[in-house]
Amino acid sequence: MDDALDSSGSVVLLRRLAHELDLDGSALSAASAAQVSVPLPAFLPIDDLAWASVLVAGAALSGAEIRRPQPERVAAAYRSDRHLRIAGAAPDVWSPLSRFWPASGGWVRTHGNYAHHALALRAGLGLSTDASPAAVGAALGRLTPDLAASRISAAGGLCVPVRREHPEADEALRALPLVAVSPAGDAPRRQTAAAPSSPLRGIRVLDFTRVIAGPVATRTLALAGADVLRIDPPHRPEFIWQHLDTGHGKRSALLDVATHAARLESLLAAADVVVLGYRPDGLRRLGLSPDALSRRHPHLVVAQLTAWTGDESRRGFDSLVQADSGVSWIESVDGVTPGALPAQALDHSAGYLLAAGIATALRHRADIGGGWHVSTSLRRVAAELLGMPRHAPAGTLAEVAATQTFTVDGTELTTVLPAVTWPDAPDRFAAPRAWGSDQAEWLPRPD
Repeated sequence: MDDALDSSGSVVLLRRLAHELDLDGSALSAASAAQVSVPLPAFLPIDDLAWASVLVAGAALSGAEIRRPQPERVAAAYRSDRHLRIAGAAPDVWSPLSRFWPASGGWVRTHGNYAHHALALRAGLGLSTDASPAAVGAALGRLTPDLAASRISAAGGLCVPVRREHPEADEALRALPLVAVSPAGDAPRRQTAAAPSSPLRGIRVLDFTRVIAGPVATRTLALAGADVLRIDPPHRPEFIWQHLDTGHGKRSALLDVATHAARLESLLAAADVVVLGYRPDGLRRLGLSPDALSRRHPHLVVAQLTAWTGDESRRGFDSLVQADSGVSWIESVDGVTPGALPAQALDHSAGYLLAAGIATALRHRADIGGGWHVSTSLRRVAAELLGMPRHAPAGTLAEVAATQTFTVDGTELTTVLPAVTWPDAPDRFAAPRAWGSDQAEWLPRPD
């Protein structure tokens, strides 16, 4: 391998991940030895990040031979919401309150897609519950970025100042594992009914995630044969397009875990993996922190995805982490107005990396036993991206993707094909199911 390629972003990242996930680093490097062009042009090397994240997910799931993903599929998967069609129409995926706004002396980025977040954003600005985007913009224009973020966050809304890079903070974050996999107690070894095409056959996954990163992780586990049961609170409906974009192969049930503790404990006792994507302090109040889960059910692999590293109360999404970490200014086209990556790359990468960590923990559990914890954060992924070798944007976005079509609850749905692959891997997703249409119970395990 020549020196230039040997130091390329994807190869350096794969070496780190091979060490953290106990994978064959030589095989991963060989799989990435030829120059790869993932059509995701940006000032930051999200093409290298995407390639490495998808490749390592497939490697961790197979645990043996490695199969190179198709670059065009990787790019399409990272922009899956842009390729989604429901009854032939593209969904509107952004609220008018989810955007950049000029503030007094700078910029802020807000997120108001969910109704309760939009209400909290307006409340933090002292506005009525039906205040228009123009009124929101006028209120933000009178506040400094830090004051706007402070007031909105205190009200339970989402707003961050658009900041420049934090080199020292990023360097400190890069000293932490990108995907942390650690033992969490004593439990007997557990074997599975794995098959080459379904390495997670027989594995039960309880999915407490929403939006993109967590659902991408659990969609990847479902592709590998796991029985994934997504649980949502009945009082927090999910956007249908959001669920259909990442719900492939999963079952979906509604359960208020605060009032159905016995049902929850029954599900946990028979699960293998729990994936957590809600704010850590909220999960802790419900007895769903990784430590609490492992104390009650020491056999579990508990995986946690957060927006921020080390801040258990702070809300966040990919777009906000881009703005806070410095990514948005790097992606600015004119240096005056903040920009954004051409995909929710922090979300998607975190999802694939979390799936890789879960597969590694399950392999450890089968080999030596014990419960395991797995974790990563969008901010940790951003720090990795910011430290990777940069290159000028190359190529153009691929706007035409290979897709597959399903009928879900009587509606035609078109989505992208899987990006993650391994020898004998399925080439297509199983269909999503209608949100909340299943019972909160496990299917029988396969023989």
